[in-house]
Amino acid sequence: MSENPTHPLGSAPRISDFNRSVVDEFRANGGKVGGLFEGGNLLLLTTTGAKSGRWQTSLLGYVRDGDRLLVVASAGGAPRHPAWYHNVIANPLVRVEVGTEIFEAVAVPAQGAERDRLFAHVVEREPGYGDYQAGTRRRIPVVVLDRVHADVGGREVNNLADKLMEIHDWLRDQLTRTRAEADGYFAARQVAGGPPPVGLGMQIRQHCLAFCQSLHFHHTSEDGHMLPGLERQYPDLAPVIGRLRAEHVTVDRIRRELEELLADVDTADPVRFRAELDRMTAELTAHLAYEEESLIPLLAGVPFPPGGPAA
Repeated sequence: MSENPTHPLGSAPRISDFNRSVVDEFRANGGKVGGLFEGGNLLLLTTTGAKSGRWQTSLLGYVRDGDRLLVVASAGGAPRHPAWYHNVIANPLVRVEVGTEIFEAVAVPAQGAERDRLFAHVVEREPGYGDYQAGTRRRIPVVVLDRVHADVGGREVNNLADKLMEIHDWLRDQLTRTRAEADGYFAARQVAGGPPPVGLGMQIRQHCLAFCQSLHFHHTSEDGHMLPGLERQYPDLAPVIGRLRAEHVTVDRIRRELEELLADVDTADPVRFRAELDRMTAELTAHLAYEEESLIPLLAGVPFPPGGPAA
């Protein structure tokens, strides 16, 4: 990935004027900065704006909990949640920069007793967060950054065909994970005779929304860049590209329906939820297979990243 990641739609992330120089220093020095933040555990969290849809990069402190990274929506003890927190509720798929490492993650706010345990863990290591909580009536959220493993198949990426397959492998893996989490969630809800333990609903909501978000980005990117380029270079592909675009519309409609179900997952109808997920799985699986059959032979000769060696 690049050191200065951009949104899949092509826009550069917004950085506040206050943080810009520190962000530049962070990236230039492998995550180390001086001045006010010297010696702190810092990361860059890039989120998609809940209202604007633009990527925004925030400089945040973090605490480790085993292999997990925790960020706290303290806003310095302000009475309202920071903007980045509203962003991850609406769009859970985020990009994280720690040191020289850049990766995608799903942001999941901790709930109930788990939130309290993690907040105590954070305060033990960074007592200032306890002062922030003492100064506001707001219950300050703790957000777990659940790392996304994009290299599901361990595929080496040398050309655009490899990159497309990497994305498709990840989407298939996320579909499998989403179904498994949904089944586990609804089973727990049935045993409990109502909503399952606090936190499970938020977890499945965030992971499902992250899948929907990544699917939307993927298809929007294809419609805006890859397909028009192929259309110009290979006019005979017009019927294939027309079918792919039509399928994108169908899959996007199902995605929106699934997002509507997630609006209140604690009371979502399990039968309808699974039926929508099954329908999306069947149509998306068929779509990915058709796209691979139609485009992989052509894309195998296009280097990735641009300028790299062709396969």
